[in-house]
Amino acid sequence: MYKLGIAVFCAAAAWAQTGAIAFTGARIVPIAGPEIASGTVVIQNGKISAVGASIATPAGARVIDAKGKVIMPGLVDTHSHIGGVDGGDSTAAIHPDVRVLDSINVRDARLQKAQAGGITVANVMPGSGLLNSGQTLYLKLRDGKTIDELIVPGPDGKPSGGMKFANGTNPRGAGPRPGTRAKAAALVREQFIKAQEYRDKIRTAAGDASKLPARDLRMEGLIEVLEGRRVAHFHTHRHDDILTALRLAKEFQFKIVLQHVSDGWAVPNEIAAAKAPCSLIVIDSPGGKIEAKDNNYSTAGILDRAGVLVGFHTDDGVTDSRWFLRSAALAVRGGLAREKALYAMTMAGAIMLDMQSRVGSLEPGKDADLVILSGDPLSVYSHVLETWVDGVKVFDRADPKDRLYATGGPGASHDQGHALHLCGEEEER
Repeated sequence: MYKLGIAVFCAAAAWAQTGAIAFTGARIVPIAGPEIASGTVVIQNGKISAVGASIATPAGARVIDAKGKVIMPGLVDTHSHIGGVDGGDSTAAIHPDVRVLDSINVRDARLQKAQAGGITVANVMPGSGLLNSGQTLYLKLRDGKTIDELIVPGPDGKPSGGMKFANGTNPRGAGPRPGTRAKAAALVREQFIKAQEYRDKIRTAAGDASKLPARDLRMEGLIEVLEGRRVAHFHTHRHDDILTALRLAKEFQFKIVLQHVSDGWAVPNEIAAAKAPCSLIVIDSPGGKIEAKDNNYSTAGILDRAGVLVGFHTDDGVTDSRWFLRSAALAVRGGLAREKALYAMTMAGAIMLDMQSRVGSLEPGKDADLVILSGDPLSVYSHVLETWVDGVKVFDRADPKDRLYATGGPGASHDQGHALHLCGEEEER
C-alpha cells in the first residue's frame, strides 16, 4: 500500500477525539432529515454516534449545553486556494503531473480563516491560468503541522484529489498556451488521446517489462481521470465554454464537476442531461472578467429545478472563506429553496468530492465534523462559534487567538502570501 497513505491514516486516527461528547438542547440541521428544534448530537472516537430529539446521554460523556445555538454539518468547499498553492508553469499548457500536495503551506492563516467560516473539508486547487494546472487535493481542515495530517486517504491509500482543468478566457495567451477557444479544446483532446494510447501499451505489455513504455507521469495523471479515479474539476464560465467542457467529458467518458458556471442559467437542460454537478461561486460584487458578467443569484435555483446537483465554493480569496455561508443566503435570495441551499453547502459538495459516506450530514457513523452557530445559518447576524473536525474543536470564537482569524487584525494573516495575478496568468484566484 502507498506508504504516505498509511502515515496519513495513522496521523488522522491519532488526532481524532476519544471519549463521548454530547451537545444538548441545540437546534439541529442534520441535512439528512428535517430540522430538530431541540435535540442532541453525540460524538465519540471522531464519529457521530447519535442525533435526535430524544437521545440518551451516554454514561460518562462530557455534556455541552448548546441551548439557543444551531448545529449543522461542517461546510464543504469544493474549490479553494488556501495554503498559498501553485501549480503548473509556462513551460506547457497542460500539467497533469503537477501535484498541489507539493506546494501547500499548512501554516498559512487562510486555513484557520476557513475554519472560522465553518469549513471542515476543502478541495485545494492550483490556479486556472492553464488548460490543466495539476492535481488537486482534498483536505480535512485539522490543526496539523504538516500536510500529511490534513490529507484524506482514498480507497487505495493515496491522497484523495481531482484534476484541475480550465477553459474560456483564463488559459488563452501566448504560447505554449492556446490562442483560441477551439485550439484549447484541441490540445486537451490531443493529450487524452495520448493517454489512451499510453494506457493501451501498458495493457498490451501485460506486465512484461521489456514491452512497457517509458514511464510518463503526465500520462499517468490523465489515465486516472479516464478511469474515474480522479474527478475533472473544470473551471468554466461562459455558456459555450460550459458546453465544450461537457463535450470533452462525453467524448472521453470522464467524471466532471463544473466549477463557477456563471452562465449555467443559460444551459440548464444541457447540464442536467449530462448529469454534471455544478459548483457555483456566488458573489455580491460582480466583475473581474468579461466572461463572468452575467453571473447572478438565480443560477443555483434554475439549475436545481432542472435536476442538476448544485454546490458552492469560495475560490478563496475571491470569496473569503470566513463568509462562505453567505453563498447559500444569496442563492436563496435568487430563488433556491432554503433546504437545497444548506444541502449545497454540505452534502452536495461531499458528493462532488466522493466523500458522501464520511461527511456532509449529521448521521451516525459519519465523521464528527460539525459547526456550532449563534443563530440561523442564513442570517447575516449569525456567527460561527465553534468548528469541530473528527470530534476535535479546531475553532472557538470565544478564544481570543481564534477570534482574531474570524474578525481580522494584526497577526491574522501570518504566512499569507499575496496573490495578485492578472487574468490569464498562471493563477486565477
